[in-house]
Amino acid sequence: MSPQLTLQTPLQLPPTEIPTYLDQLWSNDERVDKGANTFCLIIWQPAWIEQKLVKSGKLSGPIVGNQRIDLIEAARQIILDGDLPNSTSPLDFRVQSLIQNEDLVKNVEDLRGQHIDTSISNLQPRRLITIAPTIEKENNLETLVAAYCPLPEEGGGESACGDVVVLRGNKTAINDGLEIVETLVPSELPSWLWWNGRIDEAPELLKTLALPNRRLIIDTALGEPTDCLNLLLQRIKSGQAVNDLNWLRLRGWRETLAMVFDPLQRRNVLDNLEKIDIDIEGSQLVQGLLLSAWIADRLNWKLQKCITSKKDHIKVNFIRPDNRLVEISLTSLPIGKPSINPGQIVGLRLIAKANSELKNDICIILASESGECMRLEAGGMARMELIEQVVPIQKFSLENDVARLLSSSRGNTSPLLASATPIATEMLNLVNQYK
Repeated sequence: MSPQLTLQTPLQLPPTEIPTYLDQLWSNDERVDKGANTFCLIIWQPAWIEQKLVKSGKLSGPIVGNQRIDLIEAARQIILDGDLPNSTSPLDFRVQSLIQNEDLVKNVEDLRGQHIDTSISNLQPRRLITIAPTIEKENNLETLVAAYCPLPEEGGGESACGDVVVLRGNKTAINDGLEIVETLVPSELPSWLWWNGRIDEAPELLKTLALPNRRLIIDTALGEPTDCLNLLLQRIKSGQAVNDLNWLRLRGWRETLAMVFDPLQRRNVLDNLEKIDIDIEGSQLVQGLLLSAWIADRLNWKLQKCITSKKDHIKVNFIRPDNRLVEISLTSLPIGKPSINPGQIVGLRLIAKANSELKNDICIILASESGECMRLEAGGMARMELIEQVVPIQKFSLENDVARLLSSSRGNTSPLLASATPIATEMLNLVNQYK
């Protein structure tokens, strides 16, 4: 994270004084540059696990809100000490509940909203509004404001400056002071809401902030799968521009799979698929459901029924255009060192039956480069034509992923995501009915 040059130390002001202060901030500036004229980004930044780790003395402060290495390692240790499954993501909400907080350290420096990642600051946002809920019991709302200027790259030109506003307090205080947010959003600029937390942790607050004309960034890997997909589907149907970081992480799998079938001699394989197996980390199903739904949508398959629904394994049947059945299964694997993001796909296997144009059955295996291998089970695999590919892991930071969305296609909903989400939701509903 590159440091940012602030024109002043963040100033604590009463909420009612902030709009006037910001109006005067640039008008009193003697430079020709009166600030960026780009967009406004609102960030819900709870950082619950980091707060607890720092305030319980298990992690050095300050609290910054990003996924730093020492935070991840401290969370992994909590998982080991708390006898959680090895496949538990280090930022899983269950980790938070295991951190003892009887003797919280007071006066820990909290810099959420004041640390601006370079990938975002390079986009020259006009205003960054960070909502930073705390685990404190005291019902006090702090509002901070400051101007900032991104440090120019070596040899680069001047960069446009912006301002930051931070609302910090417990949930009650945040709710009481929330009305100030809309007065701070410039009406003439596009606005985004980045919900950087579980989708189901503060639904009323999310509803209040995610206005229909506001572009929304969520992560369907965080929260109960049903809540995540229902919200995603609801927002897509309403016409709101919505972006899912969980879907963004699927790009490597979708591109690799498309590349496998790019040669003309393999096109017939798609028409003869009869079985798809997807292996995921842990029990978060959404990414596996979205990939399944994308495949089904692209090949015009229709959902038929659920045939198995267990804690770590589900099977769902689709019907191909030629009325043949296709079975899709999702299996939760006990990964020794899972990804930061819950429910990451680690393996994908497709089996196509031979016909007059295919000499042999074909088995296509895609595996992540994480070191975890796709399961190879007995059952005639040796007689199949085997196609193997390694899917490269995208190692972008969370902030970099958000920056990619902020800078692309005006934040419009991906048409592929819009088509896949209803199918994924229907799959999950069918699985839930079967339980």
